[in-house]
Amino acid sequence: MLLPELNTERELHAADIEQVGVRLVQVACAQTHAINGAVFLYDARAKGLSVDFHVVAGVVVTLPGTGSVLRPRRDGRPNGIALTCFENDRPYVCNDTSKDPNYAKYFLDVASVLAVPIPWQGRPLGVLTVASQTPNAFTDAHVKALQVVAAASGRFLRRAQLARATHDTGRPFVIKGLSPAWLEVERKVEQVSGTDAPVLVTGESGTGKDLVSRSIHFNSKRAAKPYVTVNCAAIPETLLESVLFGHVKGAFTGATANKVGEFQKADGGTLFLDELGELPLMLQAKVLRAIEQGEVSPVGSNDAPLRVDVRLVCATNRNLAQMVREGRFRDDLYFRVSVITVELPPLRTYKDNLEILAQVFLQQAAKKHGRRVDAISREAMALLHAYEFPGNMRELKNALEHAVILTTTHEVRAEDLPKSMRLTQASAPPEPAPVTEPAVPTLEEMRERWVAPHERQYLQDLLTRTKGQVSAASRLAGVNRVTFYRLMEKHGLRLARMPV
Repeated sequence: MLLPELNTERELHAADIEQVGVRLVQVACAQTHAINGAVFLYDARAKGLSVDFHVVAGVVVTLPGTGSVLRPRRDGRPNGIALTCFENDRPYVCNDTSKDPNYAKYFLDVASVLAVPIPWQGRPLGVLTVASQTPNAFTDAHVKALQVVAAASGRFLRRAQLARATHDTGRPFVIKGLSPAWLEVERKVEQVSGTDAPVLVTGESGTGKDLVSRSIHFNSKRAAKPYVTVNCAAIPETLLESVLFGHVKGAFTGATANKVGEFQKADGGTLFLDELGELPLMLQAKVLRAIEQGEVSPVGSNDAPLRVDVRLVCATNRNLAQMVREGRFRDDLYFRVSVITVELPPLRTYKDNLEILAQVFLQQAAKKHGRRVDAISREAMALLHAYEFPGNMRELKNALEHAVILTTTHEVRAEDLPKSMRLTQASAPPEPAPVTEPAVPTLEEMRERWVAPHERQYLQDLLTRTKGQVSAASRLAGVNRVTFYRLMEKHGLRLARMPV
C-alpha cells in the first residue's frame, strides 16, 4: 500500500520534531478516514506514555499538566486504550466506547478508537491512535493501514525522542539525512543500548561522538539515572585521578574536604570518557579495575573499595589499536572498552545530504540568536558542497551559526560563510603529483604480502574450531592470549570473533 507523501523520506528527515509527529497523524487520519489522532511515546524517566500532541480536526492541541503522561492506574479505573495497546504490544480496536472497559475519556468523547503499537527494534516505541465520533468506524483494513503508517514512522519518532531528551543539554542529538553510513550507526546504537556492555565510539573530531554517546544512554535501561561526562584531555594529569575516583580530606596539599569522584556520581547510570586516548597510562589499570570489578578507591583512602554500578561509554579520535602496539595504551583496557565499537563517518562521505544537515543547523542558529533567517542561497550551498569539512559536523554547525549572525537578509549568502570556505573554492587546483618509478618492495613487505593471508586463515580456522574461545585457540596456536588478540586485531578478526 502506498501512503501519500509518507514514502518521501527527505520531507520527514528535514522536518522538525513537531512537524514529523503532526504529519504522521495527518497521514494516519487520511488512511482511516478519522478526524482525530494522537501519538504517544514512551518516556523512560516518567515511566509512562507521553502525549506530545493531539490533533483534533487538523488542529494541534497540547494537553496541559500531568495529564500529558499516561501511567498504569492503581485506583481500579481503566488504564486507557493507548496504554493497554502499548502494554500488550498489539492493535486495539474499540468500535463502541460506551461498552469498552479500557476506554478512558482524556480529551473529548468519541465513539470509536483504533490504536496500534509503533514498532522499533523489536519493541513498542509508543502508540499511534485515531478516533471517530461515529460508532463502528474502523475495519480490519483500517487496522492494517494504520500498522503500515506506524511501522514507517518509528525511525523518525525515535529521532524526535532523542532530540527532545537532549535538548536541555544545549547540544540536542540529531541525526539527519539519508546516508547509509548513518543509518547503520542508528541501527547499531539501538542494538547495543539495551545492554550494559562497554561501547567505544570512534571517529574524527567533530563527527558527533558525544551526541551518539548520549543517545546510547538515553536508549538504555539506565536512561533515568545519571549521565556523567569526563573529558580526559581537558583535565591535568595530576588531577584526573581525583576527578575520576574522588579523594579524602588530607590526601594531598589542597585536599581540604572529601570529594566524590565521577565514577560514584555515575552510579547506576552511564560514565562517558571522552578523548580516552589521552588517559594516562598510570590510571588505565585503575579504570580497568573499576570496570571489571565495579570497585573504586578514592585517593588517600585506606577504607575498603566502594562498590559502583557504571556503564562505560568511551570516545576517541585516536587509533587505540596502534597505541596498544606502541605500548602507549594497555591492551587489556583496550579490549575491555571496545567490546562494541561504533564508528562514525566523516561528513565528506555523506555530502549528498548536506542540504538537510545545513537546514537543521540553520534553524537551530536562527532560533538561538533570534534571527529571521530561513534559507540558504544557491551560491552558499555550492560553497558548502565544495568544502571538505575537516571539522565535520561541528564545523558545519559553526559555519551556519557564523553566517546567521552576519547576514543582513533572510537567507545565508556566500559572503556570509567563513572566509576559509570561500578561499577553498577560489584557490587553484593542486599541481599533479610527479610521476615516479614504482618502488621495489622490501623482503619484509613481500613476506607480509604472501604470509599474511595464510596467517589470517589459520587464525580464523582456530577460532572456528574452538567456537570463538580465544583462550582455547591461543593454546592450540602455542601463544599467549595477549599475542593472539594482537594477531586478531592485525588481521581484522576482532569484531567478528572476539567473545563478549
